[in-house]
Amino acid sequence: MEDVVAAPAIEIRSLTEEAIREHARGLSEVLADCVEGGASVGFMLPYAIEDAVPYWHAVADAVGRGERICLAALVDGLVVGTAQLNFAPMPNQPHRADVSKLLVHRAARNHGLGTALMHQLEIEAALHGRSLLVLDTAVGGGAEALYERMGWQPVGEVPGYALWPDGGECATRFYWKRLDG
Repeated sequence: MEDVVAAPAIEIRSLTEEAIREHARGLSEVLADCVEGGASVGFMLPYAIEDAVPYWHAVADAVGRGERICLAALVDGLVVGTAQLNFAPMPNQPHRADVSKLLVHRAARNHGLGTALMHQLEIEAALHGRSLLVLDTAVGGGAEALYERMGWQPVGEVPGYALWPDGGECATRFYWKRLDG
């Protein structure tokens, strides 16, 4: 009989404020790896793990205030991916939330973690009464195909909306998805 190698245990978990602080180093490693890999997610090169820690403390604060949900993808207990759901703050938008910072460490890609994180975000959104989700992503950054496979509708592109981590301009594509049909 051939040796059987067990697949790693993958868990998608909604993190509390305290859990984000406990996992700040792992979350920072994922964010720094993505920025280093060229992801246009709001940060510029050079970007070290230590640079990311304050960002995650701010995310923890927002989760503690009930403004945001932060998910982590863990493999054998180590953070390898994350995604966030930001609740719209205005009184006329109680049904809407923004998806942000879908990040998967380069070493953990192509195993369905991005899809799993997005599915769980949609579940969390519905549980919190959100029926309309929106997001934006850098054109050519690699995530467009994932979103479109998952039924997200493109709205349009804005050229030069953001910068790549190395400073060059990048276009941004906006998407939406209704969860109630």
